[in-house]
Amino acid sequence: MPSTVILEKKQAQVAALAERIKGSIAGVVVDYKGINVEDDTKLRKELREAGVEYTVVKNTLLKRAADAAGLEGLDDVLEGTTAIATSADDYVASARILQKYADTHPNFTLKSGFLDDEVIDMAKLQSLAKLPSREVLLATVCSVFSAPIAAFARGVKAIVDKGGVEACMQEKDSAEGAASPEEAPAEETAE
Repeated sequence: MPSTVILEKKQAQVAALAERIKGSIAGVVVDYKGINVEDDTKLRKELREAGVEYTVVKNTLLKRAADAAGLEGLDDVLEGTTAIATSADDYVASARILQKYADTHPNFTLKSGFLDDEVIDMAKLQSLAKLPSREVLLATVCSVFSAPIAAFARGVKAIVDKGGVEACMQEKDSAEGAASPEEAPAEETAE
């Protein structure tokens, strides 16, 4: 039977992990076996820079924390070596970084993940990992919105380069006038 000090310490760990899961919008559970210290340090640094919290955790503690957080469906993957990565403000960062790492390290695998307090299957997790970062998505949206504005600005500049609206109107009138004489002889020959 564990001592009360150890039991209280584990209960505090479960409570802290449950709060972390509740406070995150996305998370990934991985099997980290076969990772060396140097690679682990690089991975943790990249995750930390992306705002992702990554910790190695005992399966029993994670199971209890997930149950306390109302996250059901992780029990099947909680065996072997386990670590959890959670993010409070980015849906794709943890999945993208960990999948990129798993692609180059055969023993490192993604087990499961969750979004907005709901466990997702591996297909969704893989799709999530393929999405670009938030910054890239925002840049893409901005470029889509700015394209019509840029086209309008180029049109206005072309009008100004031709001498203004009056010059464009005169050019249009002269173009219409040039088309009329060609049509007139055709009408005369028809009579």
